[in-house]
Amino acid sequence: MECEALANVRAVLQLCAGGKLRCSEKTRLPAAATVAAVSQVLVAGDFYPEEPVSAFAWPLLVQAGGLAELAGARLQLTARGRAALGGQPAESIAGLWRRWVSHGVIDEFSRIDAIKGQRTGKALSAVKPRRQVVARALASCCPLGEWVEVDELFAVMWGEGLNPRVARSERALWRLYICDAQYGSLGYEGFHDWPLLEGRYTLAVLFEYAATLGLVDVEYTDPVDAREDFRGNWGADDLDYLSRYDGLRAVRLTALGAYVLGLADRYQPAEHGVAAGSLRVLPNRDLVVTGELAPAEQLLLSAYAEQTSDRVWTLQAGTLLAAIESGRQVQELTEFLSAANGGELPAAVTTLITDVTSRARQLSDRGVCRVVECADAALATLIARDRAAGAACTQLGERHLVIPANTEPDFRKALRRLGYILPAEAQA
Repeated sequence: MECEALANVRAVLQLCAGGKLRCSEKTRLPAAATVAAVSQVLVAGDFYPEEPVSAFAWPLLVQAGGLAELAGARLQLTARGRAALGGQPAESIAGLWRRWVSHGVIDEFSRIDAIKGQRTGKALSAVKPRRQVVARALASCCPLGEWVEVDELFAVMWGEGLNPRVARSERALWRLYICDAQYGSLGYEGFHDWPLLEGRYTLAVLFEYAATLGLVDVEYTDPVDAREDFRGNWGADDLDYLSRYDGLRAVRLTALGAYVLGLADRYQPAEHGVAAGSLRVLPNRDLVVTGELAPAEQLLLSAYAEQTSDRVWTLQAGTLLAAIESGRQVQELTEFLSAANGGELPAAVTTLITDVTSRARQLSDRGVCRVVECADAALATLIARDRAAGAACTQLGERHLVIPANTEPDFRKALRRLGYILPAEAQA
């Protein structure tokens, strides 16, 4: 999972940069089309073809980590997210995990759909302490590079008092149920054993978030009939499994996981750069894929160039300008093209990139200004030449004044001293 996560985080950020991911403005949960879009760019796909796990987690992780935010219903990169595109993916993953542990978007237990009553008032405990317990268990109970069966992990967690208690209290257990609130209540003795609640919560955190971020490798199987510990509960006969995470068999802490959890001071990723010769950059500005590109690399090309066929993109001034305008750094494109091309880029391509980059720097956004029209040129000149008012505005033509938003309060104050005001309708 380690190498996959390092590539997947870039791919998901590329999707955000392209405005291709949408989430609910109310719940921040990813839309079905977004889950499908993410699943298509994951290096090896999701764990299960019809049961989203990683594809569901990634949009939530980048939100929790502050790498993306909602603009309406669409996810867009923040300044931190744009920096992460050109930074070290291991550092991005470390930040995502730490932020998830303290500021996760959802309660992972809510993904265990078969257990009802979770929204009942005061049924579930606070989620942040639960996450912290699982994170401590991952750091203390999983030796680097060694497989640990999940049932063995449960036993060690229980023995060491690492208990991510799910129900707020013993009384709250009666509010949780399977199938029927009365007969299927988990409050009955034997109906809420540790593996069924705390164990399922631990599986959710490990499988959907720790594994997605590459902190652990996973051994898993189909969840159907993978665990039988819930079969004695009333109403469970018709369930194929209690949670989508029931198929998780064992986990193995990775070097990336050890670094993120603070068990190692440094992390040295394996070399896995783009293969030289996997792309031909032609003098006519066509970019022809001759080898295999990762999904993130294909998304990068689409951000700067127009795809004209299955394996061909074309660089144009318009597409480059659009990418720069959206906050992309052209350096990431030139570095990628040079590495993939395996040599110097054609002069026509470098000239285009240099010219567009130069033109993109010719204009600077200085913020929003208010334009005020005066009754006559004499009044405009009087205000513009006043020591206080003139310092807060610039005369434009004979009768107009331009006031930057940051100097507007000073301008209004000076205007009143001169015996004038901006009428209310001018402020609308």
